[in-house]
Order: sequence, then structure tokens, then C-alpha cells
Amino acid sequence: MAETMQFDLVSPERRLASGEATSVQLPGFAGQLTAMPGHAPLITTLRPGVLSAEMSGGAIQRFAVVGGFAEINASTTTVLAEAAYSATAENRADIEAILEDARAKAANAEAEHRDMAELIVADIVQLLEDMV
Repeated sequence: MAETMQFDLVSPERRLASGEATSVQLPGFAGQLTAMPGHAPLITTLRPGVLSAEMSGGAIQRFAVVGGFAEINASTTTVLAEAAYSATAENRADIEAILEDARAKAANAEAEHRDMAELIVADIVQLLEDMV
């Protein structure tokens, strides 16, 4: 089994990361998961949360992601995020704006969609707490 895998993180605006990683922790829809070289093929939707990639040199890269998809296989992890930012204080205002939009959508959601909309709000609040 290889010791690294190709990791790519892209958002509609730009490519945020690309390189060899030893592991990628991401907020999958069904819960946190870790992709490593040799991982079984998987496609998952993402919840808002912190994505953490340990790069081949040992550096840890942290990103705030808000929705999207991840495709994982034995040699690559590709994340297509609806919105993604470096998980730093400088990007906090961007996430707060997304939170306000999510709160407005939850307040106006039809009854059958309200629980999911409120879960997204809770996930974004947790994301803000988890950001450094």
C-alpha cells in the first residue's frame, strides 16, 4: 500500500489545496471520516465542518468547508466544496455570513425541510467554534 495519496480541494472560486497527503479527515454526511492511502472507493456528501489534511511533509492543512462532495479511492481524495476557506480567523467573517444566510433559510423553510435546515445551522455554528 502506498504511503501517500493525491489530495485535491476545490471550490467554485479556486483550488485551495493540491498535493500528496498521508490522511484527510473530513465531515462526511454520516459523520467524521478519515481517508488514507488504500481506502475503499467511496463518494459522500459533506456537512459543514473542518477538513484536516496531513500532507506528506507532516504539515497539517485545515479548511472550513460548507457542503459539497468527496470522492475517495485507494490513491486519491478529491473534495468539491460548495464553499471552502482556510480555517483561520481571517476567514471567520465569510463563515459568519454563510451562517446568517443558513439561519434565514431555516426560518423560512417548509415544515418537512426545517429539521435539515436547522441541522445545517447547527453544523455551521460548530464549524465556527472549531476554527482556530
